[in-house]
Amino acid sequence: MKISVIITLKKDVLDPQGKVIHQTLDGMGFQDIHEVRQGKYFEIDTKETNNDKAKAKVEEMCKKLLANLVIENYKIIDPK
Repeated sequence: MKISVIITLKKDVLDPQGKVIHQTLDGMGFQDIHEVRQGKYFEIDTKETNNDKAKAKVEEMCKKLLANLVIENYKIIDPK
């Protein structure tokens, strides 16, 4: 079962990479952009067949390794 996870910086945390991307896009002529924030995307293919158990394991992975909970939020996307 494949489960996707999106990790983003919390709103109050500065995003220097997003700022550089925004400035670069502005220099390329994309001046109608208000803000860019970058994040991480993971696809985790687990052997677990039970949807709830798989999500619980991925949740644990996020809390222990994938996300820095002090400065990042994460969202687990339900498998299809």
